[in-house]
Amino acid sequence: MKKTEVELPSRDGIHRLHGIFWKPKGEVRGIIQLSHGMIEMTDRYDEFANYLLDHGFAVIGNDHLGHGATAGRDEDLGYFCRKNMSATVVSDLHRVTCYAKKHYKKTPCFLLGHSMGSFMVRRYIMTYGNELTGAIIIGTGSKSSVTLAVGSILSEFIRLAKGDRYRSALLEQCVFHNYLARIDNPRTKSDWITRDEKAVDLYCKNKFCNFKFTVNGYRTLFEVLAFIQKDQNIQNIPKELPLLFLAGGMDPVGNYGKAVNEVCCEYKKKGINDVSMKLYPDDRHEILNELDKQQVYSDILRWLENHL
Repeated sequence: MKKTEVELPSRDGIHRLHGIFWKPKGEVRGIIQLSHGMIEMTDRYDEFANYLLDHGFAVIGNDHLGHGATAGRDEDLGYFCRKNMSATVVSDLHRVTCYAKKHYKKTPCFLLGHSMGSFMVRRYIMTYGNELTGAIIIGTGSKSSVTLAVGSILSEFIRLAKGDRYRSALLEQCVFHNYLARIDNPRTKSDWITRDEKAVDLYCKNKFCNFKFTVNGYRTLFEVLAFIQKDQNIQNIPKELPLLFLAGGMDPVGNYGKAVNEVCCEYKKKGINDVSMKLYPDDRHEILNELDKQQVYSDILRWLENHL
């Protein structure tokens, strides 16, 4: 097995995308590309990547703009780019796809996204879906059109008053205010991510998981959600593309499973033929870091093997 760092130019014309490429020994059965979540980075997926390596899969992922080593400077953490934010992130993901495919030609390629990364994956498959063998969408969710409109207006007002790089406590409160609502006696403000206290503590100590999003970051979040929830964009997902939705039943991002089920039902109504969903009743947001993560890993592997 080999773990290497890679660099690719971002579509923003400024940054270099920091990526990690995990390569197994011997024959490669498939490529798994990772799209990480909000306020984290790709290297947090190392244990999961090594599990897939043990089963013959190559794994690759990049830190999004404004995240991890791609950000470059601390002041760039939480800031994506000046315009076309989510389109730029998705274009960067596609560049990584192309890079991986050059190394493993004619190899099945799957894209896996978590949380905000799942929103980017949902936009990706509306644009580049024909280039994938399948997609795995973890910890996803949705917002009402009214909520998105209010969020967009509020973030634009703050941008005009304070600037796009301003770190707004108000926007943070609007997005995260009720995430601990169903957790009795939380130890930390991040207990909503997983029941595994060790994983929570590592998360809290990681500087790449402890910065505040800029106004630009929240604008990007509202923008991508608005895009992926439009009927005409959902219609662009290839009807034969296999999709697997996974989430924790105690995940506030997916409204405790309700929003995940709604997205799956909407995709099926639009004629997408192979849509599967599984909820883990007691799991919180990061099911790849949960107490039952080995079961989650096994379920993902089984689905991948069934779609090779």
